[in-house]
Amino acid sequence: MSAIAFSASPTTTLASEGGRCMYEQVDRLRESGPAVPVRLPEGVGAWSVTRGDVVRLLLTHPGVSRNLKKNVPSYEPGSVPWLSPWVDVDSMATAEGSDHARLRKLITPAFSPRRTDALRGQIEALVERLLDELAARPSDEPVDLHTAFSYRVPTEVICDLFGLPDTQRPEVLRLFRAVGETDVPEEESIAVYQALVDEMHTLIATKRREPGDDLTSFLLAAHEQGEARADGDAPLSEHELISTLLLMIGGGSTTTINLIDHTVRELLARPDQLAAVQADPGRWKDVIEESLRTHCPVMHLPMRWATEDIDLGEGVVIRAGDAILICYGAHGRDPGVHEAPGSFDIDRADKDHLAFGLGAHFCPGSRLARLEADVALPALFRRFPRMALGVDADDVEPVRTFIGNGITALPVLLGHGQA
Repeated sequence: MSAIAFSASPTTTLASEGGRCMYEQVDRLRESGPAVPVRLPEGVGAWSVTRGDVVRLLLTHPGVSRNLKKNVPSYEPGSVPWLSPWVDVDSMATAEGSDHARLRKLITPAFSPRRTDALRGQIEALVERLLDELAARPSDEPVDLHTAFSYRVPTEVICDLFGLPDTQRPEVLRLFRAVGETDVPEEESIAVYQALVDEMHTLIATKRREPGDDLTSFLLAAHEQGEARADGDAPLSEHELISTLLLMIGGGSTTTINLIDHTVRELLARPDQLAAVQADPGRWKDVIEESLRTHCPVMHLPMRWATEDIDLGEGVVIRAGDAILICYGAHGRDPGVHEAPGSFDIDRADKDHLAFGLGAHFCPGSRLARLEADVALPALFRRFPRMALGVDADDVEPVRTFIGNGITALPVLLGHGQA
């Protein structure tokens, strides 16, 4: 493995247990300093940033870059398998400056407020179909709501948007689940990422033969007709096309899956808050924003690099070339920002969070994620008002990773057979 230089000596390993263990470690790191050197898989060292004010500072700092390949000459793409899906790509998530603007300009019109809001009817129809499937199940048997509902709503929406054929969907979605896990052997990381890239090539080949009214066909046209662009922008390269598909299909589903799962669990564990929103459906926005604050769907998104020395005070200096791992969920759970930050409370006045990032890299799909949750959650609780958790809320098993903030299953009793 090629070296990624790091100026400090990590004494703490960032855990991959997820869930409560992840939250507790973030709290400890926050108390230790404005940034703390941690050890990541395969010997990578990085500054863990878990204080809300420092997160805000570094997300928009001119001396911090998302582009590893341009800022760390010693790095060889592919040399750190678990990191490859996040840093070896050329998408708007890693691009800077004019390259970022060019790539973002291609995709963001598809997620404009008007086009996003126009999807409501399609999402409502999908949700009703999934609820019908749930209602057909035996009333006295536990159901994994994660698999049967939370997972299916956003994945079907994003797969439809990008025209992913039905034959590819199970394998592509399985691989996207696997690529976010950080507690896996190196060989598995390599295999999963390569398989994902292969699936994207298959998708492109399909759309070359049979283009459709979908975003993959649109991006493919931008790639193949790029040389004739009248706006002077550089054409979309093959690698950028693959990278953009990986970013949008994976990122376009994971956030909402986790948002729906966490929200359902919190409301079922707090009957008083569920009753409040059922009595006043106009409060679903409060529920969604509080869930995003309390349980940020993506806790860490690798990775950023310092392009200059950054003095954070308290004797902590991030040196040029150092890796920086920013915790997106830290701001919402920072006691310096919110009172009792670990408590889910839809009545709190300040629900500020950074679940969708900040600055130039703010998530273009944030409106779609909120829309999906705003359709799915009220419909679920209207159809199954007596739904209850099938396990204790604290026993819901998290996904083993420090990147995403998901769960493996959400057992519930739908209660639809009760009088």
